[in-house]
Amino acid sequence: MKRREFLSKVGQTTVGLVGSAAFLRSSPVWGGPRAVEKKKLPNIVIIFADDLGYGDLGCFGHPTIRTPNLDRMAAEGMKLTEFYSAAPVCTPSRAALLTGRLPIRNGMCSDKRRVLVPKSTGGLLQTEITIATALKPKGYTTACIGKWHLGHLPQYLPMRHGFDSYFGIPYSNDMKPSPLMRDEKVIEEPADQTTLTRRYTEEAVKFIEQSKDKPFFLYFAHTFPHVPLFASKKFKESSLRGLYGDVVEELDWSVGQVLATLRRLGLAENTFVIFTSDNGPWLIQKLNGGSAGLLREGKGSTWEGGMREPCIAWWPGTIEVGSVSSGLASTMDVFVACLTLAGVEVPKDREIDGVSLLPLLRGGKSERTVMFYYRDAHLTAVRKGPWKAHLETQAGYGDTPHPHDPPLLFHLEHDPSEQYDVSKDHPEVIADIMQEIERHRASVKPVPSQLEFLVSP
Repeated sequence: MKRREFLSKVGQTTVGLVGSAAFLRSSPVWGGPRAVEKKKLPNIVIIFADDLGYGDLGCFGHPTIRTPNLDRMAAEGMKLTEFYSAAPVCTPSRAALLTGRLPIRNGMCSDKRRVLVPKSTGGLLQTEITIATALKPKGYTTACIGKWHLGHLPQYLPMRHGFDSYFGIPYSNDMKPSPLMRDEKVIEEPADQTTLTRRYTEEAVKFIEQSKDKPFFLYFAHTFPHVPLFASKKFKESSLRGLYGDVVEELDWSVGQVLATLRRLGLAENTFVIFTSDNGPWLIQKLNGGSAGLLREGKGSTWEGGMREPCIAWWPGTIEVGSVSSGLASTMDVFVACLTLAGVEVPKDREIDGVSLLPLLRGGKSERTVMFYYRDAHLTAVRKGPWKAHLETQAGYGDTPHPHDPPLLFHLEHDPSEQYDVSKDHPEVIADIMQEIERHRASVKPVPSQLEFLVSP
């Protein structure tokens, strides 16, 4: 794969609200071909929650869950309010984040089974290029900590996809067996889930400390707040929101530990950190599930609550402090951003669905104009600009699909809760979106589903 020279960030350790914009316009981290060899490549940290809802953080409006570290992260960085996962359930959303590709292209979705299970025989193919695989030739040290869920057999584990090390559970914590692994060896079964967030965090801090002298990539994918819920003794019964709140507040503590480590080691100004979730809240779990806030529905559905996620981007001295962006963005755009920051050319031998996130992070206009919503291997909705058309609607779980002809149409800037269908008033918008669908479907080549190759459970 071809590589181009990367231009690293120049300049200040802190930038105020006024100075940030000028710094961003001049900083070579966003483009330009000079002086790269004199600068250190930026570190990259992705923190990925599991089943966290759009309304579950203090800085996204929750009234009783206390998230001071994430709130500070948002105050020191950028809050993205229209940020999407690429799927409403675990396996396909993780595959999309790491490859920049819709799950329909990388085989990690199916209309027969939604996610991989312990008896699955498939996984993310080694022909896929992950962020870790792409960064390794640039000298990055790479680690995966937490939930993997892209195949538990040896040929699919993180160390076969560009990661130097792995510590975590290979799939969801409600699946049995529940082994805790170090690299490719089981070290505890069943995993003591009351200790997972703490031990994950200790591993993350240790990795950062050990990797501080060279560029590193940390993919930190938390097990929680996916059910069953577990919190450590320090956090149990400490939240006004009950056990779910306890779990989220411990995740907030974990984020605080990671950011504090970066500050302590003098790495903050050379580290891009992004926090988000794999999909929306698991509403059928009731009080053990989270909240999508003002958004409709949750995990499993392609209503906004299933795929629009809380997202915070942090990079002191580079991302403007206290900024908020309503630009359209996706986890797949993180793939493109990571490669661009490392000076790696985005692959041209396959369809990449991500676009550059960097213009949006510097306060500019988003390069993403269209978002395709897939439920499993089935395209059910499309967003273009502020308009979202539903070809088919369905609750996340326990519901039958409801096709719509013409599609339902919502203006998400006016109606983020998707309550008022305005399709009759805007046939020209429907026609334009249908053309986008035709172009998209023409670009999709059939890929055998890796979720299909299963031993019967």
